[in-house]
Amino acid sequence: MSEKFQKMYYDENPDAAHDLHELETVLLGQKMTFTTDAGVFSKKAIDFGSQVLLNAVHFPENSTLLDVGCGYGPMGLSLAKVQGVTATLIDVNLRALALAEKNAIKNGVTADIFQSNLYTNISGLFDHIVSNPPIRAGKDVVHGVISGAYEHLREQGTLTIVIQKKQGAPSAKKKMTEVFGNCEVISKEKGYFILQSVKF
Repeated sequence: MSEKFQKMYYDENPDAAHDLHELETVLLGQKMTFTTDAGVFSKKAIDFGSQVLLNAVHFPENSTLLDVGCGYGPMGLSLAKVQGVTATLIDVNLRALALAEKNAIKNGVTADIFQSNLYTNISGLFDHIVSNPPIRAGKDVVHGVISGAYEHLREQGTLTIVIQKKQGAPSAKKKMTEVFGNCEVISKEKGYFILQSVKF
């Protein structure tokens, strides 16, 4: 396998030629605009799974949110703009993070956006963690999102992820139950499962 082929959206420095797109969409009833590019996840449309997750959650205003694997920012920025959460967005992909910073400004959102390989650069506790995990990066990474979340959540905090049934939802649900002692399917649509665990 060539090095170039290996550089995917979950790599630090994707080397795909730039191919900028402007997406105008409605998320959580709010008009949002995102600049996307080659080398990032779901560049031509907001991923359906992310939309299902957004429609399944309602977080209290001013609660703290961590978006793990934020990409160019559709989930974290939408939740910040519409639900008023205090959002932190992280990703390993530097190109995606640069886009997320531009998209925060474009949509009038204030968010803390920086690079972190899963939770490596994360300190402090959050009320909520959300993730549309990078399935193609492998099961270990997906389970890393789950297992690392526990120590970064406050008591009563939640981890909410989206994953397709055919791409490992049953395995993810089992892992979340192992880590948190609970996991609920709070929504499902067209094969996408929204899984949520609470830290007790």
